[in-house]
Amino acid sequence: MPEAPLLTVVIVSWNVRNLLMACLRSLQADLAQAGLPADIWVVDNGSADGTPEVVAREFPAVRLIARPDNPGFAAANNQAMRAVLETAPPRYFWLLNPDTEVLPGATVALIAAMEAHPRVGVAGAKLLYPDGSLQHSAFRFPGLVQLAFDLFPLPPRLYETRLNGRYPRQLYDGDAPFYVDHPLGAAMMVRTEAVEQVGLLDEGYRIYCEEIDWCWRMRRAGWRALCIPAAQVIHHTGRSTGQVPLSSFVNLWTSRAQLYARHHGPVTRRLAWALVRAGMRRRMRGAPPEWQEAIRQVLSAWERL
Repeated sequence: MPEAPLLTVVIVSWNVRNLLMACLRSLQADLAQAGLPADIWVVDNGSADGTPEVVAREFPAVRLIARPDNPGFAAANNQAMRAVLETAPPRYFWLLNPDTEVLPGATVALIAAMEAHPRVGVAGAKLLYPDGSLQHSAFRFPGLVQLAFDLFPLPPRLYETRLNGRYPRQLYDGDAPFYVDHPLGAAMMVRTEAVEQVGLLDEGYRIYCEEIDWCWRMRRAGWRALCIPAAQVIHHTGRSTGQVPLSSFVNLWTSRAQLYARHHGPVTRRLAWALVRAGMRRRMRGAPPEWQEAIRQVLSAWERL
């Protein structure tokens, strides 16, 4: 049996062919520059833009799973990871969004940090917007105050603070890793040992919050999370979910309801429901009929907490 690779990269894609091509080129260039062997898997969730055909033609070394449907982010990642775990498990999985571009040295920086911190189960890259400005890529686990920031207008100076789950911008300026509650799932490396202990992503989250739930489970199992500023990745945000704004809105808030139900106690859940009910009713006033229906679906999901 061949020796298992150090790294397996998994990219789940849906109707963002050109961005995926740029992602794969940047990833392969970074791996080649580092002399780092890795398996790359692409799971295409029923794209209608010719993604599977282009991947098969232009990236023949990539292992492609072309699904006829779209089961969601967690289920698609799990399909690839499960196939790998059943054959030759790597030491690390790197889950990349298709709307990312890996800058030189990012892969090595992530692996080096994981190797240096054996109790770290997950590490995230420093994310940048296409113009080079910082995109917050690590957060504190969400509670009541972060819900309030998402639901109500609050003083702008507070949005960048700990109250809203942010870490200070100066932590991203150097190369030193810093501990976080969870990284954003756009460029997240996980230790296979941690995955084998806590399980794969929860497929009950169709999209959004699955990485927060994963990191929360890892934390409770004794694993920690890092952000690695030396690993830089450009992130073209929301290109997949932006295609379907209504369903993305419902998925986001439904996933948040699931997250709070799992990880918070009854008092926090009741207070969270009160905040969401007030905030969503506020949004409903004057909203178009299709958005009012979406908000009603969100309220129904939270009412079941």
